[in-house]
Amino acid sequence: MNTQQNPPATTTGTGRGQAPGRRVHWALWVAQVLLALVFLAVSYPKVTLDPVAVGGFAAMGFSAAGTMIIGCLEIAGAIGLLVPRLSGLAALGLVALMIGATVATVLTVSVAGALMPVVLGVVAALVAWGRWYRTVELTHWLRGLAGR
Repeated sequence: MNTQQNPPATTTGTGRGQAPGRRVHWALWVAQVLLALVFLAVSYPKVTLDPVAVGGFAAMGFSAAGTMIIGCLEIAGAIGLLVPRLSGLAALGLVALMIGATVATVLTVSVAGALMPVVLGVVAALVAWGRWYRTVELTHWLRGLAGR
């Protein structure tokens, strides 16, 4: 049994991250809620297999199942953004998803068409950076569970 307590992730100078100040904290929450709303909105046609969405993804080489999976990942990321312990990890996942969306759009549609995933990816990256301390805390918590 592991009885060692991990130090809180809000210490400085050890790479563990530091909780942001009050204004940054609230700005991050506004960004997280807006991102969650956007990702929920854009996921709806994917998970309902709207013919326009399926056709657009088919043009990029995705099947209907691939379209559905992407929509489900967007929903999971949106929900994760609203769960404090998961917010940093969810933002990282959405960054990865938007990198893929940007590359796929540039390669198959147009560079101009990639503007939305780029903007969403940058905002998600800012949230991931601001919530990095949460990701570190989650990692410590999971390691503590694994050590039991």
